[in-house]
Amino acid sequence: MSGILLHLLRHGITDAEGRLIGRTDAQPLAAGVQACVSRAAGLAVAAVVHSDRTRSSVPARQIAAVMSLEACEDARWRELDFGAWEGLSFDTIDAEALAAFQSDPAHHAPPDGEAWSALVARVSDALGTINRPTLVVTHGGAMRAALATLCALDFPQLWNIALPHAALLSLRVWPGTPRVGQIIGLVT
Repeated sequence: MSGILLHLLRHGITDAEGRLIGRTDAQPLAAGVQACVSRAAGLAVAAVVHSDRTRSSVPARQIAAVMSLEACEDARWRELDFGAWEGLSFDTIDAEALAAFQSDPAHHAPPDGEAWSALVARVSDALGTINRPTLVVTHGGAMRAALATLCALDFPQLWNIALPHAALLSLRVWPGTPRVGQIIGLVT
């Protein structure tokens, strides 16, 4: 079996640049939406899925319309909930707490925020429903959670993969338990 193609596309720039936004909704900027639409051009997929945040749903709907597909919402692809850090800029967060989170989010979740393991669990659950070539318009954290699940990467390795806005990560995924994936491309 040749596996299933899965494309993960990070949403484009928003009106909340420079701040931590997970559960918070942010409006996508036109340039960010266009960057996503351009990045997805030419992909051969049978489904377009997006998180329940506007910054993902707007470009996903435009991409799906170009592809004559329906965009399907799946909240499991939402970004990590940053709790008390939601909406804050990095320079306003306690540097020691932020460094602990960035080096080991599994043991240092944001105050009142979501644990890394919870994000990985819900993304892993969403991955279990992928059964055909699919484009998912999502968030950087969810993309890293997918890589942790499919490619068994640990967090230091995940931070070394640059996922700027409108980054497209393509994987070949094999069904089964556990699901296994192979990175076949990253366009930033």
